[in-house]
Amino acid sequence: MKKISPLLAFAALGSLLFCSAIIAAEIDTRFEAILEAHWQTKLQQSPVFATSLGVRDYDDILSDPSLAAYDAAVASAKKFVGQLNAIDVQSLSQANRLNHALLSLDLKNEIEASTYGGKYLIMNNRSGPHLDLTSLPDQLPFFTLEDYQSYLARLGQMAPYIGSATERIRTGLKQGWVQACAPMQGFEQSIETHLVADVNNSVFMAPFEQRPAVVNEADFISAKANAAKVVSEQIIPALKKFKTFYLNEYAPVCRTKVGIDAISGGADYYDYLVRFYTTTEVSADQVHKVGLSEVARIKAEMLEVISQAKFEGSFEDWLVYLRDTPEFYPKTAEERMQVVAAISKKMDGELPKLFGKLPRMPYGLKEIPLDIAEKTTTAYYRPPAGDGSRAGTYFVNTTLLNTRPLYQLEALSLHEAVPGHHLQIALAQELDLPNFRKYGGQTVFIEGWGLYSERLGLEVGFYQTPYTNFGRLSYEMWRACRLVVDTGLHSKGWTRQKAIDYMAANSGLSMNNITSEVDRYISWPGQALAYKTGELKIRELRAKAQAKLGSRFDVRAFHDAILENGALPLSILETLMDEWLEQQ
Repeated sequence: MKKISPLLAFAALGSLLFCSAIIAAEIDTRFEAILEAHWQTKLQQSPVFATSLGVRDYDDILSDPSLAAYDAAVASAKKFVGQLNAIDVQSLSQANRLNHALLSLDLKNEIEASTYGGKYLIMNNRSGPHLDLTSLPDQLPFFTLEDYQSYLARLGQMAPYIGSATERIRTGLKQGWVQACAPMQGFEQSIETHLVADVNNSVFMAPFEQRPAVVNEADFISAKANAAKVVSEQIIPALKKFKTFYLNEYAPVCRTKVGIDAISGGADYYDYLVRFYTTTEVSADQVHKVGLSEVARIKAEMLEVISQAKFEGSFEDWLVYLRDTPEFYPKTAEERMQVVAAISKKMDGELPKLFGKLPRMPYGLKEIPLDIAEKTTTAYYRPPAGDGSRAGTYFVNTTLLNTRPLYQLEALSLHEAVPGHHLQIALAQELDLPNFRKYGGQTVFIEGWGLYSERLGLEVGFYQTPYTNFGRLSYEMWRACRLVVDTGLHSKGWTRQKAIDYMAANSGLSMNNITSEVDRYISWPGQALAYKTGELKIRELRAKAQAKLGSRFDVRAFHDAILENGALPLSILETLMDEWLEQQ
């Protein structure tokens, strides 16, 4: 046998490795082209979102809410899945293997969702096609004449938008996919608010309240007149028609049973929602049991805090005391906003103790618009515009003040602003990640991080009184109760009243908040499971890191590692954090 010289063998091996590297690079390039094509498709399907990112190619159009457009989007998702399946994943770079897994998960969830009747439920007690539109003046940029011209074009598409959305909802009605009655009581008020007698009082005219200096006055006056004409002659009539549809067709056939499993196919849909919102394979029953366990644990902590307050009476007496004592509640909307501002600014100064990397984008405070305030939650967060033209926004509910105690504002603000939603979401937008990860991600991570952030206040000087600490615990209890109540409503035959009674007996929330929250879970099944599920996983990962690293544990490094990949599914988060821990 002829021997091959070591030099030739080495050269052959080098050539093979070089060729393999070229092939791997080509596969990465192919995959990244798919990523880019998918992103461009998403921008086309969501033109308002594209505008918020600074992509101005679709400024003059609205998205299409029709079933035909929905079906086309699903077909597109299936095409991209086929392209991803053709990629040799093992030949991708480590970063792209993760990108491949995450995009595949997003697409598969989108495709599976299309097999259920949930696609008809595009309206619940806090959202609807009309509210998609009324929020636009606060979302879009209004700096140049072109901005106003594109807004005029979008105004002209609003009546057809409402019509297409109505037909999609109507198709669902024929198949029994309709919201339950109780949460939708009074929903027509969210439409009536915008049926103004004077068009100048319409929310759609808000962008014309002040002329930007760079816009010619004559052009501005002309654009304003054209907008008023479209609002009065097209949009308001379309809203009146939508109100008639709601009152005459939708409300009369609402569900008397609150659980989504009361609809044919609803039980399977809920099983999907449990998987989707937890990014796990757990069952509704397993989630329910975790909730019961967490409720018992948190209640024991609550009793300790009540003892520290030297309150004489039962747990039930304490809840009545908190709900009925006027000094615990703000007297005016301004007072509530001022307390929120002080808490938020205080936390801003503590962030370097907890994080090594902070987002550059700031956030602001606003009151929740009155057309939805009384039906919606106590606060929520809106991310900043991707192009940097708008800060993040922490929206605070300033209605029904006698139901919104001051002692809960520390936990609420840490969740919605920093170190919660704003810090995590704004930071994700500044990371070197593919766009679908910068501006997307898993609810279980986003809301889990928000809840985890509430607890971080204990480490930097918040919750100094038994009342504010009980406020924190009442918020944690609220999320634990969600696991019990959401699964109870949609998989165990619970009534609305049973859910309300359970939360009233275990949490420190006001009855108004409890009722609005239960109505939220009824009309938005599954989403409420994300908060506690995600928080428990992050706390578990931190406990593991602290146990292994001991005195070398650095909370700033841990938090940076948790956040450096965006909003991940829990199984992938755990894998990456285990790798990080080994590197430490």
